[in-house]
Amino acid sequence: MTVIKMALIGLGKMGLHMVHLIENTKMDTEIEIVAVCDANEEGLASFAASHRGVKTYTDYQQLMNEHQIDLLYIAVPPKFHYPVVMEALERKIHVFCEKPLANSVEEAKKMLDAAEQADVVHAIHFSMPHEPSVLKLQEMIEQGTVGTIRKIDLILQFPQWPRSWQQNAWITSREQGGFILEVGIHWIHMIQKVFGAVRVVSTQVQYPENGECELEVQAAMELEDGTRIQLNGISQFAGEERVSMVVYGAKGTIALENWEELKTGLVGQPLSPVEVLESASELPVLKHVIARIQGKPAKIYDFNDGYQAQLVLEALRNTEQSR
Repeated sequence: MTVIKMALIGLGKMGLHMVHLIENTKMDTEIEIVAVCDANEEGLASFAASHRGVKTYTDYQQLMNEHQIDLLYIAVPPKFHYPVVMEALERKIHVFCEKPLANSVEEAKKMLDAAEQADVVHAIHFSMPHEPSVLKLQEMIEQGTVGTIRKIDLILQFPQWPRSWQQNAWITSREQGGFILEVGIHWIHMIQKVFGAVRVVSTQVQYPENGECELEVQAAMELEDGTRIQLNGISQFAGEERVSMVVYGAKGTIALENWEELKTGLVGQPLSPVEVLESASELPVLKHVIARIQGKPAKIYDFNDGYQAQLVLEALRNTEQSR
């Protein structure tokens, strides 16, 4: 197909970012945004004023009834992923969904099964493995730069949650929000792709009395070979945000600090920055989704990746394991 007809469900931060990406990125194939949907009528009106050729809806089923769509991008809160995705799969529409895949492991499994049965492209917007710093990290691990891995630390520290740029009703809810779901999923998925399957051994989660999302999490996980992964997360404190992973090896250490600052050093030596070539970036993920739709070589992370990450996330948040 020479033109990909695309619709977007959800015009929050990620939805508007995707629109901007499509409008400002050179793609190998033309993408036409034919329709958008959002429950916020004021936001829809603002979007319509600057995109007069795009139809707007508050009902996603009506949108799908009235348009022939090649690809549906879904950026609504996690609670609503399931009904929208299942409707699209029923209609054999290719799906590109924000993370986490679903609001429960059960929903994620049903979505995976339906996607495989529909025989369409089903992709999750997991971007970390496409980042140049992560690609370099994976290369260093595969080359044995720091030797046999002894331990991995994952640090999620947020002085303020939600972050200042991320103010919405669901991001603080225990049901859909919190830093484990919103941020942890990126790192869990990345660890699964770089190091292999992850199992939660034990977890302790502290929730506030007001029913909102977690304040702290301490968890022990492990890789298939028994390598330990220690997760330490905290929010609502005085200090600096830190979102990092430290890999301790027999010969040295690799640290991925604050998402993209890659450092390494041999045992007994300080950590030094690692040169990362921005030209190595495989972003945006949308390019890979489009290529896969057209039967071209592409690296996408599908609903099975989303399901596997969801299993770890829900185990981390499992209050029956907490104490």
